[in-house]
Amino acid sequence: MAPTGPTQTHHLYAIDINAMTTPIRTAFAHEWTSAQQARRAGDLSLAFHHLERAHILSQRLTWLHVKTHLAMWHIGWLRRDLRELFGQSTRIFAAALFSRIWVPIGNTGGANVSPLRPMPVPEDLRAILEPERTEFV
Repeated sequence: MAPTGPTQTHHLYAIDINAMTTPIRTAFAHEWTSAQQARRAGDLSLAFHHLERAHILSQRLTWLHVKTHLAMWHIGWLRRDLRELFGQSTRIFAAALFSRIWVPIGNTGGANVSPLRPMPVPEDLRAILEPERTEFV
């Protein structure tokens, strides 16, 4: 049976919108879609900005967290940014292992920041995350 709705499982950037029911997943889907649109338009800085926001939202959702780092790696590839490629390679592995154990709240996930550094959560994302997280910087 062919999938219905906006699911595209054949592409790295595909997500199943139908499965995203919580406010965090809905906000993640918005940031993810915005990142895709910016990437397709050639605005890699804006795409990365939306991925950083998606990263903050997905830190405790292992697959989405890993997927965000994969997308950041792809942006690094498009930019030919070796630092980002290496940084994302290690973060992909760490996200798969540690998302449910410990994450630095608010960390934006790029190679330009320490992967262990908690960071302030933007107010709009804090309002979404607050019901599920009680620790903020």
